[in-house]
Amino acid sequence: DLYYGYAEKLIKQGNAYVCSCSHEQFKPLKDAGKPCLHRSASVGENMELWEKMIAGEFGEKDAVLRIKTDLENPDPALRDWVGFRIVKDEHPKVGGKYCVWPMLDFESAIEDRLQEITHIIRGKDLMDSGRRQKYIYDYLGWEYPEVLLWGRISIHEYGKFSSSGMAKMVAAGEVSGWDDPKLPTIRAFRHRGILPESITEFMLELGLSTNDVGVSMETLYAINRKHLDDRANRHFFIEDPLELVVTGAVEKTVEKPLHPSHKERGSRTFHVKASECCSKIWIPKRDADKLNVGDEFRLMNLYNVILESVKPFVGKMNDVKNFKVPKIEWLSEKIPAQILKHDGPVQGICEPDCAKIEVGEIIQFERYGFARLDEKQDGKLVFVYTHD
Repeated sequence: DLYYGYAEKLIKQGNAYVCSCSHEQFKPLKDAGKPCLHRSASVGENMELWEKMIAGEFGEKDAVLRIKTDLENPDPALRDWVGFRIVKDEHPKVGGKYCVWPMLDFESAIEDRLQEITHIIRGKDLMDSGRRQKYIYDYLGWEYPEVLLWGRISIHEYGKFSSSGMAKMVAAGEVSGWDDPKLPTIRAFRHRGILPESITEFMLELGLSTNDVGVSMETLYAINRKHLDDRANRHFFIEDPLELVVTGAVEKTVEKPLHPSHKERGSRTFHVKASECCSKIWIPKRDADKLNVGDEFRLMNLYNVILESVKPFVGKMNDVKNFKVPKIEWLSEKIPAQILKHDGPVQGICEPDCAKIEVGEIIQFERYGFARLDEKQDGKLVFVYTHD
């Protein structure tokens, strides 16, 4: 009803008219800068046709309401553009109450005015929208907001994504939704753990320019990393864990702070049990694959191990603190974990203290990357990978 009121005002002022030309009939006239036969109809005739439109007496393509503009405008797209069209499908919120709907340029022009918008920031591909809307503002005696245009921003890692293309992917079930980590959407970034202040800083650094620019996600990651570093507690995650049997091991307890710069947050405790023969520890397979029999390595903050066998993976504890050897993260107790990454999920284990993490919390897995806890399911923790 709100939009109808403004439409009727424009009709009564002679600034809008009902047109029943087909697209095939109207386009050549528009391109030639010539009026169609409906343009000269009287206000009374137009009001009568408009009332029939909103009463549902016309089919979907039988009539539109056009905004009168300059037929000699050098850009045909601005000549007598469509302000309202008929849509008979039921609306998800109001059902079939209305069958005549405002087009985006008309609707947003009115909304901007009612919300007292003074500045509009939009992509340069919508430059014509401002030119169309200015006709409405001039006809109604309003001052048009200041418009700032920016060029297209493309993200190298995502290639040629578009809103329509992503909508098709969502509808086809190719992604889990608009927050799928594979998509370059604000919802997906939030799902992954990209902070709002990081996105704001990223956009401010880009600035407003009508030039098209290409950027890398690494720039956004660097900003987000700076914001997360102080707030994200540290934990261990081991992808594709491999069991290591350590002979000659002793029972030992290791404590590590949740955050190296915030001891007041507390610590995590790692207890390594030892039987008469050995201790069992899990390490990343990617690190194990780099080792050969006889190699020495250090389990971080624990002790050194000399590898004695690869099948099974067995090593002997060496309590001499030699730090000039490869360092490998480890776990002696574990919780099943999964990390959803851009190219698919990875399976692994994390430390038992991870059970205390709240859903939605962003943490840093040491020597792996930042991740946001997405859900807890049957004793398994599911994280979404943020970045390294």
